[in-house]
Amino acid sequence: MGIQISPSLLASNFADLAGEAARVPNADWLHVDVMDNHFVPNLTIGQPVVEALAKSSSTPLDCHLMIEDPDRWAPGYVEAGAGSVTFHVEAADAPVRLARELRGQGARAGMALRPATPVDPYEELLPELDMLLVMTVEPGFGGQAFLELCLPKVRRTRELADKHGLDLWLQVDGGISADTIEQCADAGADVFVAGSAVFKAEDPSAVIDSLRAQAEATLEAS
Repeated sequence: MGIQISPSLLASNFADLAGEAARVPNADWLHVDVMDNHFVPNLTIGQPVVEALAKSSSTPLDCHLMIEDPDRWAPGYVEAGAGSVTFHVEAADAPVRLARELRGQGARAGMALRPATPVDPYEELLPELDMLLVMTVEPGFGGQAFLELCLPKVRRTRELADKHGLDLWLQVDGGISADTIEQCADAGADVFVAGSAVFKAEDPSAVIDSLRAQAEATLEAS
């Protein structure tokens, strides 16, 4: 699978999402943050915008649902065109059932953990997932500083995935930049969400290439 870069549209110009997506043609995914102003104190976009974006961009959509009651709402994002849907375990009533439903619809099923949520209690759930997202900032707003205290959890998640022989993608989201991506790659992450570092740059595409090269070099050296 290798290293993947998923630039976060949260840091882009919301008035022209299709145009912003076109600025990153070399992205592996477009990371779409869905917030409901309940699970997190921010409100972003929902299914209609995801559906429109899916029709206007050829890059697959990686939807991160920071919402309450994902058991009810998450499947709708697959219908809207998302190729990967990630729900927060803190908000899900039946995470195994939800992951199986997402997979059954043809999407990759992801589960996210807040910075304070440990991974070990969910070890038995990992085989039900395609991706585990370790938040490296508190979910809700872009532009936050990277929390190094989350690195041991990234490393532990990779250990658990290897222990069970899982082909589990390990995603990190929050404060990912040229200054932090190598630490995350060294800890075992292979899918990187970068928002401000990409979309606030003059040449977002070049930043993606540079971040990918940094992570790949770290992986080869480890």
